[in-house]
Amino acid sequence: MKNINYFKSLSDETRLRLMNILVHFELSVNEIVAIMDMGQSRISRHLKIMSDAGIIECRRDGIWAFYSAISNGDGKLFIDGIKFLFTEEDELKTDLFTAKQIIADRSLISRKFFNDIAPEWNKLKNQIIGDFDLNSSILSYIDDCEMAVDLGCGTGEFLTKLKSRSKYTIGVDNSPNMLEEARKLFKNSNDYVNLRLGELEHLPLSDSEADLAVISMVLHHISNPYEVISEVARILKKGGSFIIADFDKHKNEEMRKTYGDRWLGFSLEEIEGFLGKNFTLETYKKENVDQSLRLVIYKAIRN
Repeated sequence: MKNINYFKSLSDETRLRLMNILVHFELSVNEIVAIMDMGQSRISRHLKIMSDAGIIECRRDGIWAFYSAISNGDGKLFIDGIKFLFTEEDELKTDLFTAKQIIADRSLISRKFFNDIAPEWNKLKNQIIGDFDLNSSILSYIDDCEMAVDLGCGTGEFLTKLKSRSKYTIGVDNSPNMLEEARKLFKNSNDYVNLRLGELEHLPLSDSEADLAVISMVLHHISNPYEVISEVARILKKGGSFIIADFDKHKNEEMRKTYGDRWLGFSLEEIEGFLGKNFTLETYKKENVDQSLRLVIYKAIRN
């Protein structure tokens, strides 16, 4: 019986602790090992039992594996029905606190990386995409609008083009050094470009404030793209446009080592999953770039 498998898979203290963590976060095996303070072989054995029972799922990205609670089907219904039991256990609360610290450390490492490379970012980006003019390609998908926002605007290179399509233009980034580089571009400009420091998971914009949002070469650095895209849905007006430019799915592990990529690109199915019911995918186009990689530009409309 399926129910017996569900209950058996959680009839162990370690697996209960794992379930509590994975309900809240998607984590790599190394991150889980650090949180649980156990050996990898022991953790892997418990993860296999839970995966075989259908209560957690594994997302493989290159040579890495990321685990989270099952996101659909009977397994999700089962977990949703019992997870309230986790809220009063002190040890489980401690695990969640540790997990949050690891997530925060991950964000700090990423922010430090981009702060350190801010002056060289445009050069590094060109090493990846070569002669392909990504900014002009994105611009060809954009109509004139009242307010546009560039998410993860970096040094502001794309903002110099985006402002030609919008009356008011906003750039958001979580790296102070990146924004400082962007400010240099507009220091002597009369154009209205507002630069805001903030996390993409908690955008510093009001509900339905923007007509257009662009996220270019940023999503593969994000731990939870669905969370970011849900925020984009919040700040976009109904009928507003959302442009995503990012790598097609690939297997180049050097991108993770050299540029701190969290995802090795995205498949069409993954992008459609992130867009969910909030957006309708209108069109997409693939472009070959350097290092045997492909970029994809997606245009979606806010429902």
